[in-house]
Amino acid sequence: MGNDAGGHHTDLQITVVLGDPRMPDRSKPGGWFTPDDLDQVVRLKTALEAIEGYAFDYWDDHTILLQRLQSDRPAFVLNFCDTGYRNDAGLELHIGAYLEMLGIPSSGSAPVALGLCYDKALVRAVAWTHGVAVPDEIVLAPQEMLGTTRYPVFIKPNRGDGSLGISTKSLAASRDEAEVCLTQLRAQLPGSVVIVQEYLDGKEFSVGLIGNPGDGFDFLPILEVDYSALDPALPRLLDYGSKTDPESPYWNNVHFVSARVPEHSEAQMKKDCMLLFERLGLRDYGRFDFRCDSGGAVKLLEINPNPAWCWDGKLAHMASLRGEDHSDLLANIIGAARRRCFGKLDV
Repeated sequence: MGNDAGGHHTDLQITVVLGDPRMPDRSKPGGWFTPDDLDQVVRLKTALEAIEGYAFDYWDDHTILLQRLQSDRPAFVLNFCDTGYRNDAGLELHIGAYLEMLGIPSSGSAPVALGLCYDKALVRAVAWTHGVAVPDEIVLAPQEMLGTTRYPVFIKPNRGDGSLGISTKSLAASRDEAEVCLTQLRAQLPGSVVIVQEYLDGKEFSVGLIGNPGDGFDFLPILEVDYSALDPALPRLLDYGSKTDPESPYWNNVHFVSARVPEHSEAQMKKDCMLLFERLGLRDYGRFDFRCDSGGAVKLLEINPNPAWCWDGKLAHMASLRGEDHSDLLANIIGAARRRCFGKLDV
């Protein structure tokens, strides 16, 4: 913030970069933005406009986005384009990289972090190297046959987000079930690298934090995934329908609650989060997902840099557990990014 020539107070202009609803998106049901996606954007704008001290404009036309960033350089970008450039999730890091190339200050993780965390097997390898507990798994290249493993296993794409490629068939109790899942997954996502992972049947947690190394971290209340209302016959996992299908039992009967976690486990998760946040180059905010094995040992599942900004996403649930609304969450993310980019906020 600053003052104009007449000495009047002026708000910081923030340009919010979003996915393009005019373009197809293969991660969405039907291949296009859904009414729920459009509603999320409306709710986002309402929440942002309620934050004092900022003025916002919104850029979502990807046909002119790169040219506009050059010709009409924003003072600061709130990079909420989690769909990726031209709605290609594999190009999410490219928006951040382009902003860095142009020297435009922006929120969110470094491009390298976005690329690394998009590859779940790489995240696991880095975590394991640093002593963070992780599930056993094997990684199958496209067309590679399933080898010897212990069952049950959880099968999922190595790259991707939004639970794309995850269904009730993803939990396999035998080799036959695993082969069926692999066949279906490879038909849905041709050429995909696939993870065959030890199935962890204990409690599932999400840890969210806002901040940066050197500036300090604000940990949000830890979430626990509550499957108690789900039909016992259904596997305990967050499938694609849990995020996209209002008719799905996973959408309607899976809930997020304040975590019931032993102090030592909470402390270890937070320690692991800070370690990997810095090691992988995350910035401003992030979400880390963990799950317990049958003995109660907590293991890292995946890392989400630039996690969902939506009003009903996990970060928003976490913030609500300490009495904060969507605007509060977004203001805290913007504040962390501004301190990193510009230093003290009162300057």
